[in-house]
Amino acid sequence: MAYDELLANRIREALSEQEQVNEVKMFQGLCFMVNDKMCVCIRNQDMLCRIGNEQAAIALENDNCRQMVHGSRVMKDFVFVEAENLRTAKDFDHWINLCLQFNKIAKPSKKKKNS
Repeated sequence: MAYDELLANRIREALSEQEQVNEVKMFQGLCFMVNDKMCVCIRNQDMLCRIGNEQAAIALENDNCRQMVHGSRVMKDFVFVEAENLRTAKDFDHWINLCLQFNKIAKPSKKKKNS
């Protein structure tokens, strides 16, 4: 599982004031769950941001991210942000804040039942 450890540390620091944060390995990287809801992930050098369909549409128009596609399914709430768009603290904080704003209204994923 390859992900940028420096970016992971930046995210850890940014989320340090959140009450409940868990790290889970998924999407071939590392995902940060806030209040039991997927919030932000790292895959290679990119940050996967769960910002909601409406905010993702706005961000995609600005051409500083790309839509997440899982298999053949477009994941409308998620965008990938490349490392070059996370260099400054202002840019990084912008994406983290979008993730945290959506996290407040996001629905948790359904728990899988064990058979």
